[in-house]
Amino acid sequence: MESRLRIVQAMEEIVPEGSSQPSQWRLRAARHSPEPFDSEKLPPILVSEIRRFLRVANELERESPRAAYLCRFHAFEKIHTMDQNSSGRGVRQLKTSLLQRLERDEEVTKLLRLQKSDARELEYLYLKKKSENALEIAFVLMEVLKAVSFTDGHEQFLPAGGDIKEKSESYSPYNILPFDSGDSQNAIMLLPEIEASISAIRNVRGLPSIENSCETGLPLDLLYWLQNLFGFQTGSVSNQREHLVLLLANMHVRQNPKPALATKLDDRAVDELMGKLFRNYRNWCKFLGRKCNFWLPSVKQEIQQHKILYIALYLLIWGEASNLRLMPECLCYIFHHMAYELYGVLSSAVSLNTGKKVVPAYGGQNESFLRNVVTPIYKVIYEEAQKNKNGVSDHSKWRNYDDLNEFFWSTNCFKLGWPLRLENDFFCTSFSSKQISTSKESPNETCEWKWLGKTNFVEVRSFWHLFRSFDRLWTFLLLALQMMTIMAWHELETPLELFDPEVFDGIMSIFVTNAILRFLQVVIDISLMWGARQNMEFSQRLRYLIKFLVALIWAITLPVSYATSQGSSVCSTMQFQSDAGNFCISLYLIFVLIYLISNFIGVALFFVPAVTHYIETSSWLACSIISWWTQSHLYVGRGMQEAQVSLLKYTIFWVILLSCKLLFSYHFQIKPLIEPTKHIMKVSINTYDWHEFFPEVQNNAGAILAVWAPILLVYVMDTQIWYSIFCAIFGGVCGIVRHLGEIRTAGMVRSRFYSFPSMFNGSFVAHPSQKKKGSIFKDILKNKVCKSTEAERDELPKFAHVWNQIIANFRSEDLISNREMDMMIMPLSSKFGGTSARWPLFLLAMKFSSAVNMARDYVGKHEKLSRKIKKDKYMFYAIKECYDTLKNVFNFLVVGDLDKRVLRALFDDIETSIRNSSTPIDFKLAELPVLIEKVIKMVEILFENNQTRLDALIISFQGFLEFIINDMMVEGGRILDIIDSSYGQERGGDVSLMQHVSHMFKSDSRGFIVPFSQSDEGTRNSVLRFPLPDKGPLKDQQIKRLFLMLTVKEAALDIPANLEVRRRISFFATSLFMDMPPAPKVRNMLSLSIMTPYFLEEVKFSEDELRLSQDGGASILYYMQKIYPDEWKNLLERFNYNITDDDTRCWASFRGQTLSRTVRGMMYYRKALKLQAFLDICSNQDIAKGCIAIERDKNQKNSQNSLAAKLDALIDMKFTYIISCQMFGLQKAAGDSHAQDIIDLMSRYPSLRVAYIEEKEEIVDGKPHKVYSSVLIKAVNNLDQEVYRIKLPGPPIIGEGKPENQNHAIIFTRGEALQAIDMNQDNNFEEAYKMRNLLQEFIRHSGQPHPTILGLREHIFTGSISSLAGFMSYQETSFVTIGQRFLANPLRVRFHYGHPDLFDRIFHITQGGISKASKTINLSEGVFSGFNSILRQGHVTYHEYMQVGKGRDVGLNQISKFEAKLANGNGEQTLSRDIYRLGHRFDFFRLLSFYFTTVGYYFNNLISVFVVYVFLYGRLYLVLSGVERALIIDARLQHIKSLETVLATQSFLQLGLLTGLPMVMELGLEKGFLSAMSNFILMQLQLAASFFTFSLGTKAHHFGRTILHGGAKYRPTGCKFVVFHAGFTENYQLYSRSHFVKGIELIFLLSVYNLFSMSYESSIAHMMITYSTWFMAINWLFVPFLFNPSGFAWRMIVEDWADWNKWMNNVGGIGVQPEKCWESWWNTENAHLRHSGLCSRIIEILLCLRFFIYQYGLVYHLDISQKNKNIVVYMLSWFVILAVFLLVKIVGEGSRRLSTNYHLIYRFLKLLIFLSVLAGIFTMLCVCRLSVMDLVICCLAFLPTGWGLLSVAQTLRPKIEEYGVWEPVKVVAQAYDYGMGGLLFIPIAVLAWMPLISTIQTRVLFNQAFTRQLQIHPILYGKNRNR
Repeated sequence: MESRLRIVQAMEEIVPEGSSQPSQWRLRAARHSPEPFDSEKLPPILVSEIRRFLRVANELERESPRAAYLCRFHAFEKIHTMDQNSSGRGVRQLKTSLLQRLERDEEVTKLLRLQKSDARELEYLYLKKKSENALEIAFVLMEVLKAVSFTDGHEQFLPAGGDIKEKSESYSPYNILPFDSGDSQNAIMLLPEIEASISAIRNVRGLPSIENSCETGLPLDLLYWLQNLFGFQTGSVSNQREHLVLLLANMHVRQNPKPALATKLDDRAVDELMGKLFRNYRNWCKFLGRKCNFWLPSVKQEIQQHKILYIALYLLIWGEASNLRLMPECLCYIFHHMAYELYGVLSSAVSLNTGKKVVPAYGGQNESFLRNVVTPIYKVIYEEAQKNKNGVSDHSKWRNYDDLNEFFWSTNCFKLGWPLRLENDFFCTSFSSKQISTSKESPNETCEWKWLGKTNFVEVRSFWHLFRSFDRLWTFLLLALQMMTIMAWHELETPLELFDPEVFDGIMSIFVTNAILRFLQVVIDISLMWGARQNMEFSQRLRYLIKFLVALIWAITLPVSYATSQGSSVCSTMQFQSDAGNFCISLYLIFVLIYLISNFIGVALFFVPAVTHYIETSSWLACSIISWWTQSHLYVGRGMQEAQVSLLKYTIFWVILLSCKLLFSYHFQIKPLIEPTKHIMKVSINTYDWHEFFPEVQNNAGAILAVWAPILLVYVMDTQIWYSIFCAIFGGVCGIVRHLGEIRTAGMVRSRFYSFPSMFNGSFVAHPSQKKKGSIFKDILKNKVCKSTEAERDELPKFAHVWNQIIANFRSEDLISNREMDMMIMPLSSKFGGTSARWPLFLLAMKFSSAVNMARDYVGKHEKLSRKIKKDKYMFYAIKECYDTLKNVFNFLVVGDLDKRVLRALFDDIETSIRNSSTPIDFKLAELPVLIEKVIKMVEILFENNQTRLDALIISFQGFLEFIINDMMVEGGRILDIIDSSYGQERGGDVSLMQHVSHMFKSDSRGFIVPFSQSDEGTRNSVLRFPLPDKGPLKDQQIKRLFLMLTVKEAALDIPANLEVRRRISFFATSLFMDMPPAPKVRNMLSLSIMTPYFLEEVKFSEDELRLSQDGGASILYYMQKIYPDEWKNLLERFNYNITDDDTRCWASFRGQTLSRTVRGMMYYRKALKLQAFLDICSNQDIAKGCIAIERDKNQKNSQNSLAAKLDALIDMKFTYIISCQMFGLQKAAGDSHAQDIIDLMSRYPSLRVAYIEEKEEIVDGKPHKVYSSVLIKAVNNLDQEVYRIKLPGPPIIGEGKPENQNHAIIFTRGEALQAIDMNQDNNFEEAYKMRNLLQEFIRHSGQPHPTILGLREHIFTGSISSLAGFMSYQETSFVTIGQRFLANPLRVRFHYGHPDLFDRIFHITQGGISKASKTINLSEGVFSGFNSILRQGHVTYHEYMQVGKGRDVGLNQISKFEAKLANGNGEQTLSRDIYRLGHRFDFFRLLSFYFTTVGYYFNNLISVFVVYVFLYGRLYLVLSGVERALIIDARLQHIKSLETVLATQSFLQLGLLTGLPMVMELGLEKGFLSAMSNFILMQLQLAASFFTFSLGTKAHHFGRTILHGGAKYRPTGCKFVVFHAGFTENYQLYSRSHFVKGIELIFLLSVYNLFSMSYESSIAHMMITYSTWFMAINWLFVPFLFNPSGFAWRMIVEDWADWNKWMNNVGGIGVQPEKCWESWWNTENAHLRHSGLCSRIIEILLCLRFFIYQYGLVYHLDISQKNKNIVVYMLSWFVILAVFLLVKIVGEGSRRLSTNYHLIYRFLKLLIFLSVLAGIFTMLCVCRLSVMDLVICCLAFLPTGWGLLSVAQTLRPKIEEYGVWEPVKVVAQAYDYGMGGLLFIPIAVLAWMPLISTIQTRVLFNQAFTRQLQIHPILYGKNRNR
């Protein structure tokens, strides 16, 4: 009461003084027009409590303004109570606006009140809404009524005591199962399996009571009981209750044999769920030597109850664990202790300490579990993540999720105790140790608290990780290289020469090399693991120590013994003899045999993987000791061996590949290099062209290194090329075996369509007794040989029904027109022609006209003609259907008895002639085309169905009859007799045939002819059924279909015209012939959830976005209308050219990369499942009428017994879709239109749910405190309604955003399978129809373990936008098809690469989730789920019979960002523990597959670029030092074939052929090899080689930088659909350091080499050797402009130049973005160097030293040096650098001090400096013999030196800034960027002057658009009205 008075007083203070007259209020009341108050844009703190009152007020505004006012007043009252000081964000503004509204409505609404008082008004509305079943509104009114009644003293209006709370519970919203809503008769609640599950969880008999339980004596169910026991949140309990019931119900219904009582939960279902859910927990307990805390009672009736309690306990822990869900063993630890407490409570155990019954450590208070268990551990995660400093900090300085989780892999975790000991070192997050109190009671008792550091692994930035993780690969390559070099050096001709003692001794040295490499590996392993030593167990430290000592001993013993053996005179004199192996057994050989013992054992175990699996997973002591020595004692990575057959397959593959690679390397790389090497070693070089520091070096070691270095690099890289070749070949063979490309074209679809129903029936129709599907070959053979009519009788109806749904979806997507839909559907009818379905017209139309022409020209017997027609099935069906339809239509139209008798006689004669095989005799078939023309004319009139055409119809019928009787029938006498008999009764006498026929169709119902004088209009209408009924199968199906069949001829070959429809139909048809599990009934299938993470991407294009131009180009709508003209036309046709703005928005959004498109595609799953569920329960005869029944049931939604309601209930149990909209709460509070678009999506798809993170402020102790919650909402009445709310311990996004976003929403998913679809993906109905089959892969047995990830292929739907989009589409398609096919089988190294992949949900929620989320290291979050799954004994498969659409970036900048993100992610993967563990746990051949398909691919790209630099710098050394001249002139060593091989090999990778081969193979499989080759050639004409060369530089740059310096980050690409021009400034920012600098460096290298080698080497030879390098350099410089739309348009060039100058000259500073000025960009671009480690900086400086070789080598070639080779010449050259630096410093200081106040002096100073420089140069020209060529050489010498100095300065920036010389460095850097920009701009501007260049560029970029006759120029230049 007092609070209400305070609020009224507050209102009075705001309302202005002054009284209003009653008449004025009445006037205002009369004019009152209700306006809704914004109930959606609320501060987050008020949403859950206030929004419902404001929404109800808006609902009641028109019905009762006073009730609306009272609801708003009550809302204001609650707001004021919650935040009296208005300190919350946005609260004051809301209170002000609400008060203004209340002041305006107070008096007006009183006059509009319907009852005498406010209480009576509310009571009346409450009762009314309650009777209307509007329960939510009724509950809100009841709460307002309570407040009003107590305030005004009208308590008599309140409901009975306790009724409010009861009603509140009954009105609570629900997700799928209405537990608390009082809707027990809901269809889903009536399902027997749901009833059984609910009954099981409500079985609380025998459970001990809890002190703080509910008011009732017992809790409602087991989860409520656990909530009261452990203090779980109410929202979490409700969420997991539904989760548990659905899991149990789905497993219960699948049990076979079926349980006796369907409504009693089967124990087998509980055991199945328990086995899956606790698999990880049991393994964890076994690993740590602990017993599982499962204690089951001896009473059988209670066992199920206790099992469900343990399951529910784990789910409740998992559901509330927040970020702890990413730490699965941490959850095991929590469950282990809480399960023990649960046992204590269940067994009523008594504590030995207290003497009381055991109770949980943290009690059952509200949020106790969150507050006491989750929050302390979460704080550790959060504080450690903050030390990451957004990816800047080194990984070794903070603990990520893996480090914290792996703490629980050791028994040390039990030192945490229970309750948790917060003083344990685990909770310390600071580096320095400190003293903390051990207890609150004894604050003086302290202990030392120290940071534990990393656990089991340290992610150190180093390229040594590649050697450490894949040491066996590098050892093999190096040992093979050593062997081949020795063999080539000794010039072996036959293998027998290997046993020559000298050769054999040399080859035996490989074991020395192996021992040294092994020692190096151990040293690297220990050094990189040093940071994790504190958390290592003693056994692990001992293992590293022993391994180090053993490796050291062998590294000493083998070299010493080898050297000793080499000195043995006995052994050295042994000669090879063929009849006796009399080699001496030296001490070295003995040591080698001992050394190889472990390898022999390993090889033996390799071929018996089952034994290895047992050793690794067994807890037997001997096995543990063996495992301890061979690998680290870790929880993961054990038992990863594949089956014997799989092992043999990938072993054979790699043996063949390595054999080819080594043979090639020996004959084309190593052997050709030996002879030149020997020549080089013999050449004596005494004179050098520079100052040689090491003139006495033996054997010209520098020259040998320059020649051998690129060879060795290519040797270790070219295995990647061999893998690409073999993958293309073997992957193609696998594709052929799996029937890929079975149906490639529309013609093949037509020719094979007859077999589709039988194949469909075998795969997609659920049969009562599921049998294993036989081979496809047998099915096809059966269909071809037997040709049974079973397809027509049994298979055809269901196939036709599904086919029609597919075609209908094509139409709803506007891919086909109405006419095309009519041509493609298969009509269903139980009456029509004796069969239930007809073939589509696009198969038959052309066939009918062909049959007519065949019959017209035929001469011969009937049997031969019949065989020719029946040979073509479609031709026969076309004729039969046409005849049956005409017969059926005539019988319907004709009314008179005479007419019916005539027609009956006519058809009897035709059928008799066919039976007697006398058709060519009885009929004149040559006249058949004329007859068809008459039939067409008649059918056309029937199709128009216009009553005014009755006369024309009669005439047409008469002409038809006359022609067939007179001109076609040889004997028409019987028909004439019928007419004569009728005519004779009327008039008698003889008449002509024409007179007979003229009276046809004018007879009355008795059959007597009506005279013309009597046949008026009304009579004629009465005797002929015309016009036809508008609705019904006759006109809509038969007449239309007959008309199309007769009129559509050659055009049928082009149906469907849309290429996308053709592709989809072809793939669906192909999938029918592929091996897939048979479909179960929907009721028995696995349940599925889809989850889509969403951040701030586009939901649906707004009207403004569609209409307004984009970046000066065309609008999105205009662009799409031009790209998809046929689909736009189909849209207009679908809405009869009357479309709304919302229709346009949807159409455009479904063609962009929007969330709307993704949601529509994923909701096809639900649509397909509903159709499948209907087909499961209906017979073939009921299919047609069943569809109609479902449509009728939609109008009876309130009836829970309707078929539609039952189907919806079943699908709700099987399918859920969650969108994780991370920012939805903030978007809605800010009024962002995206929030409303998301709500519209939920309204459009009622089963769609949205999960978001709510961030709100709560006032605690007078201070705002942020509270985070995970909230699930659904749409009700076009508004969002909260379903579940689960409070979080803090902000959940503390790692990588996307996996954290998925993790917060995964608790709301359901089912046993999960698909984490990205928001740039799409799906189709026909593909969604296969999901039921795909899910069966999880339980199908095929000799392999159950898969945990099912891989799917993807179709890139953005490939037609531009040439670049096409390149990406082909590249991606080849990877997700042939690449992943081969990775999965036979290589067995497929992980998680595509978002369509299906996860075994229960497996993954207990193993750490579907992705990893540690900041930076898990940047490529998805692939880590695959790593984690394999490491935890999971199994990944790949299936190609189903595909999901996917969008890719279409512009070069977006593509480059995407590839940079992938390269960054792979760089971080290289440092990760997952890569290390997989590299050590895989066998050798599986390791090879793993390396070359993950980080090895990117490392080899880096090597291929590095090869170019090594080759060119080697040549630069040779040419500048004079060594090359000596070798060519003196030794006559000109062509080294190995170097040519090197460049050819590098070019293979550079030009994209590595991607091209698999692409051509895959296109050949699916489209035909002719089409594949034409596409490949077209790609080359579109400069695909340039694109792939540029892409190579992107990958190499970002991969190398990430490993060396870090800086990996998520790069948003925007998923733009419209291609637009990118400015020069943007391109420069993106590619300056990754491409432009490197391209210019290559130009410098090539120019210097060409300049100084032309005197003794042919320039043509030089160009032939370096052509690929020139190509690379030019492409790295100009591809961004070549593939930039309007890149050579002069108008754009001018604008870009102005923007470039503005950007370069803008002043930077704090807060200035890199896009705005050069200085900010420069600082950002080099930021990685400021945070790099010491070793990385040293490596960076060493790499920068290469720029100084130019100056050192070139100054000795200046004419001014006069061939002086003294080192003084080089030292003097540095004075030039110093002079330039001083000039820059002087100019900089002058600018700072003089440019403002003494500008004239400053300009004079610059002039003086300029003249001084010119004078100096002129003096040297005249005095010192400085030539013009010297000036050119000086530029080539000093410019690289300056850049090298800049690079070193940036690396040492902190030190340089201390000395105050940073400003000149920045000035020089800006000058360099100015220069590079100018050099790039000049050729672009020159080309822009040539109009032809711009035209050619546009054609190259948009060739597909030109092919489709689209106008590109208007799109690029923005030809639209809104520009």
